[in-house]
Amino acid sequence: MNEIWTIGRILKWTENFFKEKGIESPRLDAEVLLGHVLEKERIYLYVHFDEPLQPQELAEYREAIKQRIRRVPVAYIIGQREFMGLTFHVTEDTLVPRPDTEILVQAAIERLKKMSGVEEARPVRFADIGTGTGAICLSVLHYLTQATADTVDISEAARKVAEENAEALDVKGRITFYTGDLLAPLFKAQSGGAGDKASAAEETAGARYDAILSNPPYIPDADIETLAPEVRCKEPRTALAGGADGLDFYRRLVADSPALIKDDGFLAVEVGIHQAQVVAKMATESGAFARTEILKDYGGIERVVVVWKK
Repeated sequence: MNEIWTIGRILKWTENFFKEKGIESPRLDAEVLLGHVLEKERIYLYVHFDEPLQPQELAEYREAIKQRIRRVPVAYIIGQREFMGLTFHVTEDTLVPRPDTEILVQAAIERLKKMSGVEEARPVRFADIGTGTGAICLSVLHYLTQATADTVDISEAARKVAEENAEALDVKGRITFYTGDLLAPLFKAQSGGAGDKASAAEETAGARYDAILSNPPYIPDADIETLAPEVRCKEPRTALAGGADGLDFYRRLVADSPALIKDDGFLAVEVGIHQAQVVAKMATESGAFARTEILKDYGGIERVVVVWKK
């Protein structure tokens, strides 16, 4: 009871304990959790390694350790995740933003910026499908100050999280939120609420987006059980499962999105391992897209497919 637990000592103990329990990144997780409890940056832990923890701090840290051992993702424990240099609130209703998704955001920003012209002379508009925390669309809005967006998620709870993040990042005035299945709410809004799909004439008039972005569920259903416990048991299955071959949502996006994209616009999607070439071929064979780009992630995996209407 009278033991003194310094920052350095508790981190070392936690690292070893996490290793024993099979936690993938034991030291990093220990540091992030302790930094959250102390409300300090990680560098503080190294500079003040001999600083003793107070009883209340130890109690809070132990609770965080217990949650992590139950395979609760660190982002859910601390309630936030860094993405594109920004902080996003996350809950168990949303997928935890991954670094690889930054490839999609960077690609969108670069291409939309070129569309807008010198110093963003022409405002651009895009849609984000399956928004979750809003990490994709809100990051684009943050870095493209003249852009506006519509965003859709099937989960009302996820939409609320995205709205909170939009307010925190001060971009709420440039985004409209919808709840529904993929593009259905956008078609409904386009047709004045008359239905999920527009007529051919309405489609031509309503192609109002310079781009549509999406990180849809792409894990084949049979592979869900092979995922890490943190993902398989804690993150929302609706944000993971992509059908028998993982491609269900891409088929729908490729089929329906051209009606909403301007002639010189693009559809950009994140994909899983070995899916990029298949999705690119799917888009070109649809007849609606003329040019494709495939971008690799930080690990050299083909991660983002960009397909252009013209």
